[in-house]
Amino acid sequence: MEKFGEVLAVCISEKRGTEKKNIHECEIIEGFGLKNDAHGGNWHRQISLLSFEKIEDFKKRGGEVEDGSFGENLIISGIDLRNLPVGTILKVNEAVLEVTQIGKECHSHCEIFHKVGDCIMPREGIFTKVIKGGFVKEGDKIFVV
Repeated sequence: MEKFGEVLAVCISEKRGTEKKNIHECEIIEGFGLKNDAHGGNWHRQISLLSFEKIEDFKKRGGEVEDGSFGENLIISGIDLRNLPVGTILKVNEAVLEVTQIGKECHSHCEIFHKVGDCIMPREGIFTKVIKGGFVKEGDKIFVV
């Protein structure tokens, strides 16, 4: 049986260090990431994913956040992203993503950390590189291959 989740938000930022905004749909560019995203480029963290369920837990603890507040590109419901091993392949429509990193170290704490005193991205976020481009929009299914 195939494991899959649903894309609930598609977020980009125009500049590094700023919160991302939900643009609802976007082109995924092979070897880059999401079109016009400041974090796209030729490196191992082209698209970041965060679990909707983890964001909801954060909100229940009093964190006031919007889609993209943690710097995540895609908000996914229905998949325990944190437990996917590096090398896992994800497929959304024609696009193929490979998990390259689980969590990350935060050197200069983000706006959320300063506002709330915590950020879930370093623990719960995962990062992927784009093996094959395509298109992604809210409501799309994302499959663990």
